Amino acid sequence: MSELILVRHGQATPFEADTDRLSPLGEAQARAVGEWLVESGLEPTDVISGSLIRQRESARLASEAAGGSWPDPVTDPRLAEYDGDGLIRTLAPLLAARDPGFDALLRASEASREGLDRNRHLQRMLEPLAAAYLRGEVAHADVEPWAEFRARVHAFLRELLAGPSGRTVLAFTSGGVIGVTVAAVLRAPDESALTLNWRVRNGSLTRLTYGGGRASLDSFNETAHLNEALSSWR
Repeated sequence: MSELILVRHGQATPFEADTDRLSPLGEAQARAVGEWLVESGLEPTDVISGSLIRQRESARLASEAAGGSWPDPVTDPRLAEYDGDGLIRTLAPLLAARDPGFDALLRASEASREGLDRNRHLQRMLEPLAAAYLRGEVAHADVEPWAEFRARVHAFLRELLAGPSGRTVLAFTSGGVIGVTVAAVLRAPDESALTLNWRVRNGSLTRLTYGGGRASLDSFNETAHLNEALSSWR
């Protein structure tokens, strides 16, 4: 049997112009992942990250915190997150133009970008937007469709399951990828992937055991290695 440990990247910078980088908190979360796993005796045979900067930096910082004993991280673009920036910048205005209720949510989110409740307003806007994106109700040529995003994550999982046994694979990725992977293993509908996505904390661990072409979920969204000061959703 083999083990796949999915690590959500550390906190990024969703309210800044450059959203694809780690915040200072995100860097600390990534280091905490490496420290925790090496202290627990984990010896990964493979370290993989998605192609986004926040994913690659999380893998690098965790590896450094583990003392450099892990294999060098390998980048796999299939583990990149769905285009969250594209959803907000491109698809949200399209949906708002035809849905007054969503338009109000979008305006509230934009107005609260500098406020203490900005995460709450962003989440209230993101949930219906992501649901419409998943169903194909709002689309644009510049934004990867949900079906293509899901297909590449499934392709990564199929390739992994068909690979050699006895591996311990550490994969640094994002909440959407984790949601799709867990939903696939549980044979749950796409809507479940989004529901899971919203619950995945920064720097959390999700563990799966696999072998013989099958996979089982062992844990979801572990955060015992993150104290209160290192805890964040976004």
